Amino acid sequence: MELPPGYHSKGESTTKGKLVCKLHKSLYGLKQASRQWHSRFSEALSIGFQPSKSDYSLFTRNNEDGFIALLVYVDDIVIGNSNIKEIDKVKAHLHSQFRIKDLGILKFFFGLEIARSATGIHLCERKYYLEILEDARLLGCKPASTPIETNHKLSHSATDSLNDPSSYRRLVGRLMYLTITRPDITYVVGILNQFMDRPSEVHMQATHRILRYVKGSIGQGILFSSQCDLQLKAFSDSNWAAYLETRRSITGFCVFIGNSLVSWKSKKQETISCSSAEAEYRALAHTSFGVYFWLSLVLSGFKRGWRMLYDRKMLRPRRQADVPEDELFRGDGNYAMARALNRMTEFLQQNFRPSQGDSSRGVQVGCPYERFLTYRTPAFTGEEDPMRARR
Repeated sequence: MELPPGYHSKGESTTKGKLVCKLHKSLYGLKQASRQWHSRFSEALSIGFQPSKSDYSLFTRNNEDGFIALLVYVDDIVIGNSNIKEIDKVKAHLHSQFRIKDLGILKFFFGLEIARSATGIHLCERKYYLEILEDARLLGCKPASTPIETNHKLSHSATDSLNDPSSYRRLVGRLMYLTITRPDITYVVGILNQFMDRPSEVHMQATHRILRYVKGSIGQGILFSSQCDLQLKAFSDSNWAAYLETRRSITGFCVFIGNSLVSWKSKKQETISCSSAEAEYRALAHTSFGVYFWLSLVLSGFKRGWRMLYDRKMLRPRRQADVPEDELFRGDGNYAMARALNRMTEFLQQNFRPSQGDSSRGVQVGCPYERFLTYRTPAFTGEEDPMRARR
């Protein structure tokens, strides 16, 4: 660290070069600060806690006193356990290592509003969303029934560009944080992210439609049920050639533990798929990797019995499963791809079993209201939908 201006130390000379400071403690803003803080915090938790291999901000401990989880975000800490005495012991130990402030039962955390009841834990971002509406001057807007128009054709436009693109980028960035508790807008926000370089009025109107849609269901969010089996269920789907400009497909998946939604994503595939079957298999591979290798590592730290259930719906239709290997990619001679896909199918048949339904469509497509509502309902709880009551 360089010496501040005006400070001169004994022995400093201009001929031998400038002196620097040797830090005894890490400072915010330095590249080494996060690593040093994690190392120091891990030493403080040397009372049986183990860091998760898939999420280094998660620490767990499982012994004769029970299971306890500790989640860290910079210097904010969340502790979870069914025994309040064990939580008090951990807080007392942390207080002996650092100067901490106990905020009591978790009710608000970085924009997330947490409500506890007999049915489970409910997460929403009502206050954060109202702030977005106020900044966008849309508090009095009329609610919309869906977050995006059916069969939309959004693309880059050479005309009608925004005079101030920063307002569009700032609004989409805030909507990205809103997807933490609103997976029903994940697909739309991912679409609008493609136009950050040259947004137009059409894109801004689509962004305002998201705000109008969320206004119709402000209190809705994610419910982690208190009564569910430890069964890991994953649903995946793809939308072939969904992007008009690049002809790339979209992968959409969502993962449930029992009836609680814990992970979801809507992402553009990295390569162009020559057929809808290839797009489906790419989505299947991406989802199975995330479920089998990432979530399984997270759950292994909890040391609880759980089972995996995967929706292999795309393996059932004839066009994707019953077609012979030599006809799967006819015309391009890509038999290695066909054999690889068949090996992946065998792996899934050994480690997963099929289920009914397709909840992944709710985070991946733009569809009419009635069909969209069937996809959205299993993942949400909260206020009654005003659009349904109006109908």
